[in-house]
Amino acid sequence: MTPEKPIFTPTADGSTTLYLPHLDEHYHSIKGALTESLHVYIETALHAIEQDEIALFECGFGTGLNAFLTLLDCERSHRKVHYQVIEAFPLDVDTASALQYPRLIAPDTPHATTLFTRLHSCEWNTPIEITPYFTLHKILGDITTHPISENSYDVIYYDAFAPEKQPELWSEELLSRIARSLRHSGVLSTYCAKGEIRRRLTRAGLTVHRTPGPIGGKREILQAFRNI
Repeated sequence: MTPEKPIFTPTADGSTTLYLPHLDEHYHSIKGALTESLHVYIETALHAIEQDEIALFECGFGTGLNAFLTLLDCERSHRKVHYQVIEAFPLDVDTASALQYPRLIAPDTPHATTLFTRLHSCEWNTPIEITPYFTLHKILGDITTHPISENSYDVIYYDAFAPEKQPELWSEELLSRIARSLRHSGVLSTYCAKGEIRRRLTRAGLTVHRTPGPIGGKREILQAFRNI
């Protein structure tokens, strides 16, 4: 994938996403960017783990929506999250800010815009404490070649572009490495419920469930646990 100027696209729930013409792909569901992220990642993955301190990995930083929602959840729950993400083509701060997620999602949260901007503007390749409850470690690189440590994460947001757009991000080899990076009882969630992806995650040693998708969106998503 080569960098290009994304196109701002409204979605059905009033939030905005970005469209990449050369991939013919959106960063989020056009049926609701915010609705999708809240359901697939916050509710299905983050809230499935009860411990007070969580190591979390995301495939692709994108617009920063998943990270921002996680940060806001941490501020409410007072749970600590160490959030690591690998991104090959980061958005510039101006593009991300123009999405106006803080105004839409957290209009009454003090410094919400500052926090969201900080997610995009903070230094890469080193852990940065954004708040006392949320530390962000953005890695600039290619997830297919970057080392991924085993038994490292309690939660994984697998939010790569669709398999037909970027099949290398859904290969059996990569998904196996991703699965091994989960700790015992860790959870992975993804919007992609394709049968072959479910089977690959199962062969990688995860217990995979098809669960209902977000209201008005995809019929099913995947939630997977590491029980070995």
